[in-house]
Amino acid sequence: MDLQTAEQKISEVRTLLNQYGYEYYVLDKPSVPDAEYDRLMQELLELEEKFPQLKTPDSPSVRVGGEVLDVFEKVEHRTPMLSLGNAFNEQDLRDFDRRTRQAVGDDFSYVCELKIDGLAVSLRYEDGLFIQGATRGDGTIGEDITANLRTIKSIPLRLTEPVSLEVRGEAFMPKRSFEALNEARKERGEELFANPRNAAAGSLRQLDTKMAASRRLDIFLYGIGNPGDLGVVSHSEGLDYLDKLGFKTNKERRKCVKIDEVIDYVNGWVEKRPHLPYEIDGIVIKIDSLEQQAALGTTAKSPRWAIAYKFPAEEVVTTLKDIELSVGRTGVITPTAILEPVKVAGTTVQRASLHNEDLIREKDIKIGDKVVIKKAGDIIPEVVNVLADQRTGEEVDFHMPTHCPECESELVRLEGEVALRCINPKCPAQIREGLIHFVSRDAMNIDGLGEKVISQLFAEKLISDVADIYKLSYDQLIALERMGDKSVSNLLKAIEASKENSLEKLLFGLGIRHVGAKAAKTLAQEFGTMERLASASKEDLIAINEIGDKMADSIVSFFEQEEATELLQELASFGVNMEFKGVRKVSAEESNSIFAGKTVVLTGKLERLSRNEAKEKIETLGGNVAGSVSKKTHLVIAGEDAGSKLTKAQELGIKVWDEEKLLEELNK
Repeated sequence: MDLQTAEQKISEVRTLLNQYGYEYYVLDKPSVPDAEYDRLMQELLELEEKFPQLKTPDSPSVRVGGEVLDVFEKVEHRTPMLSLGNAFNEQDLRDFDRRTRQAVGDDFSYVCELKIDGLAVSLRYEDGLFIQGATRGDGTIGEDITANLRTIKSIPLRLTEPVSLEVRGEAFMPKRSFEALNEARKERGEELFANPRNAAAGSLRQLDTKMAASRRLDIFLYGIGNPGDLGVVSHSEGLDYLDKLGFKTNKERRKCVKIDEVIDYVNGWVEKRPHLPYEIDGIVIKIDSLEQQAALGTTAKSPRWAIAYKFPAEEVVTTLKDIELSVGRTGVITPTAILEPVKVAGTTVQRASLHNEDLIREKDIKIGDKVVIKKAGDIIPEVVNVLADQRTGEEVDFHMPTHCPECESELVRLEGEVALRCINPKCPAQIREGLIHFVSRDAMNIDGLGEKVISQLFAEKLISDVADIYKLSYDQLIALERMGDKSVSNLLKAIEASKENSLEKLLFGLGIRHVGAKAAKTLAQEFGTMERLASASKEDLIAINEIGDKMADSIVSFFEQEEATELLQELASFGVNMEFKGVRKVSAEESNSIFAGKTVVLTGKLERLSRNEAKEKIETLGGNVAGSVSKKTHLVIAGEDAGSKLTKAQELGIKVWDEEKLLEELNK
């Protein structure tokens, strides 16, 4: 067979395989027997082996896997993948409805979707071709798992239209695949996966793509990263557009106008949940209109226009064998129930947090009690209540200690707090937990420095603060148990690489009280350097959206400490970066732009810029981009099909520009 004939034959076979695959994996309506699909796939593999120059990234053969990866690269999401706020009962849903009505009025509708229990992923397409897929990660940075995602047969490698877009979905393992996988692992004497979610996550983080392909994963797509750029005006329209492009979306979704309809939908799926061929752990409720979504905006962690109703957790009875105490990095003493191992919501539970002494007293918990356990939100094990009528008289009361179990310092209860706290700054438990936090994924993300290695280094007195991590040598590390030459070399490279992290990673890693990962990113964007942040006043801090009094006080107090100043100087001397590496929000004082200090609202579809690009450019010039028009708005940028925001701006007499005028000012 010559090259031209092979090219034509390969094209014919690929067309058929793509058609049959779409019918089987997306539409669930196969038109040919499995044997015919397998025969065609084998024919394609043989042709591509004979003519490797004809193999393309969108060939159905890539779904077989076979590529072995060295490592997963980091990927920055173009639009952050925010987590959702949770609702656990009907009242939470009604409160969400009330807040929404207060913000946008009564004229809106909801879209309800099943919350698939899997792994959130982002897929990027350029000109209709699948080019990259990534995990959610921390919402901003994920891991490139493109090769493994290509093995999921319901992910289109080429779309029906040559569009460029980023879409979000939930990769999952169907119940049937999960059962087959665990059966095979059992026969080989391997550890079983606890639930389909863990199995799906483990499969997509396989370095051997052939292994990922064998796991038979599936996916439902649930959103577009920047739907406004595609002329889409509602979430439901976006889902319909995904269907048109060849994506697999979940058809059980429903549009609802009243919150009572939403509650009926939720209650219906509480009953029908066990009969699905895949696991769900709740219902996602979203405001349908994208314009109203923009008006509602987001908090540092989650959108205000969506909420996840979490199904009631499975409850089981077991014995509370003991209560252990742990000291956290802020000195809080946390009691933990040690349980007779029991399976809850698909995983084996042996420990459950008891939070604090007040909870133990309130629930009258004794060592030896029969207790009811559930997983809050199907994730965190907790003790629901005690079965007091099953007591034998051999149960033992528990009393919190008066002194720290690690350093023997007297414990205190600060005003307004229920927790007992060790306030000794030299408490070894707090130092150790602070070190573990510093190297964690959302902080400095030093691979190879897990909890066990940190504890070992701390016990050997090789590290006593975070700066000591950057003093570690090959000779010190190679002497540790279970540390070989390759492990030590990789760890030293990871430590060195962490010096290049952007400022927000270091800020979060320092463990400043009340400063989470999102707040750290906000602070880094606002101030740009550690030096500017360290000299900021409380007034400077609370002027920033999302920074409240408590957090501002905590930040000021941290930088006032002489020890903090010395630590930062030492870290800087080792070459640890102290600057923000993203696009910084410039303050009005720093900018002489027309946008400086102005509140700008974007509405309608822009032709030459995406909304995100426009927002970024305005903020780099000292402007503030808001989601809704008010009397405080200085300027509205109106693209095509601008709606109610443009009308309101005209009614209020607010200046309105088109995209050409915006670009003219941005390019000055």
